[in-house]
Amino acid sequence: MNIVPPALDKLIADFKKLPGIGQKTATRLALHLLRRPVEEARTLAGDLAGLHDAIKLCSNCFAFSEHDPCAICGDSRRDSSLVCVVEESGDLMAIEKTGVFKGQYHILHGVLSPMDGIGPGEIKINDLEQRIRKQGVREVLIATSSTVPGEATAAYLSHHLQGCGARVTRLACGIPIGMDIKYADELTLSRAIEARKNA
Repeated sequence: MNIVPPALDKLIADFKKLPGIGQKTATRLALHLLRRPVEEARTLAGDLAGLHDAIKLCSNCFAFSEHDPCAICGDSRRDSSLVCVVEESGDLMAIEKTGVFKGQYHILHGVLSPMDGIGPGEIKINDLEQRIRKQGVREVLIATSSTVPGEATAAYLSHHLQGCGARVTRLACGIPIGMDIKYADELTLSRAIEARKNA
């Protein structure tokens, strides 16, 4: 006998599809929404429904943005000749919190993972090469995570970008092996950016 009403059970199942959300957390979130005023639930549903219409990819760096170019690429105070390559938008947000990096970004939207069928053509590597050539990029800072796929992507980029005319650097000390960059604290990221080295 199922004591959970089907509509609530469906919402719990939907929450479980989110990263890091298990059965207990999904149930807690669903029950919390059920206890809140109906207008809050409608507002949340409306925000979710409009998300994909409102957010696009910046045509320059591929960050999520409501405008093209995004706020960072459109900021004339940022150094467009210095490009930090990150895996995901969460990594960009983590680096921006440090307040140290004054260049622009390039978001790959993934890492190389041949076992999963993800090669250079499935992430934004070709776009990075074109950007370096067209925009006179002087330095490419590779800021992928120190996981096995992140390191493999960094090694591929370091080798592939040789001779592109830009200096290729990699985040230095501070990021532990096996850690996703988006979970690093601001001080660790600041030191890693300031102490970057050739890749």
